[in-house]
Amino acid sequence: MRIVTWNINSLRLRLPLLAELDRQLRPDVICLQETKVPDPLFPHEALKELGYPHQVRRGMKGYNGVAILARQALEPVLDTPDWCEKGDCRHAAARIEGEDGPVEIHNFYVPAGGDIPDEDENPKYAHKLAFVDQVTAWFETHHLARTVIVGDLNIAPLENDVWSHKQLLKVVSHTPPETTRLNAWLNTGFVDAMRHFIPSDEKLYTWWSYRNRDWSASNRGRRLDHVWITPDLVASLHGMQVIRETRDWASPSDHVPVMINLGA
Repeated sequence: MRIVTWNINSLRLRLPLLAELDRQLRPDVICLQETKVPDPLFPHEALKELGYPHQVRRGMKGYNGVAILARQALEPVLDTPDWCEKGDCRHAAARIEGEDGPVEIHNFYVPAGGDIPDEDENPKYAHKLAFVDQVTAWFETHHLARTVIVGDLNIAPLENDVWSHKQLLKVVSHTPPETTRLNAWLNTGFVDAMRHFIPSDEKLYTWWSYRNRDWSASNRGRRLDHVWITPDLVASLHGMQVIRETRDWASPSDHVPVMINLGA
């Protein structure tokens, strides 16, 4: 099973890019973040024609939004919380049949947190920390098997997940209150599938700012997008790719897709 996660930064705007991604990779499941489309306007038919008739989505006008697209049947997971009671469409979950049994997929879009890393001065940062705290507490009491967490988690937790650990320690996405919390969430029972293949002493990025005109040459990236799996899926993990070339496509997202292979 090939699973892709991608912050597409507007699904309707970048449908042609999604079609190209499908042509190149032929994934079985695509998890999208920042779809920015309310459910009544979700491009169901276009995605069905692309080969993904099974869709679980939570969307709102102009902001946020997550979706899980699949070639085979999805069973929505409906008993997940409304994080921070904001109803802001940051989480969708579904089960899908894998080679060795069902796999549960949780697709998250964690709040970005604004620019000021201070809970008192910046409500967005406070919301981000509270969101991760709530999610962590939930997974601590829901010990899931055969589960994948994907998404734009908006935190680069390791020193080599950013272009300069020292310079970004006070920049939202790499501050100690964020990285400590993300690692606590990971440690509720998951394995970092990306770092399973790329050692922690090597640089690894999935996001490059639009502000960098020559993003590739400057390479001031961050790993904001993640794939985690429960330990019972590690033996089935046979590959991982960061699809870096999509950052050079016409009108690209500032995030690039990540793909894992589960099974033979």
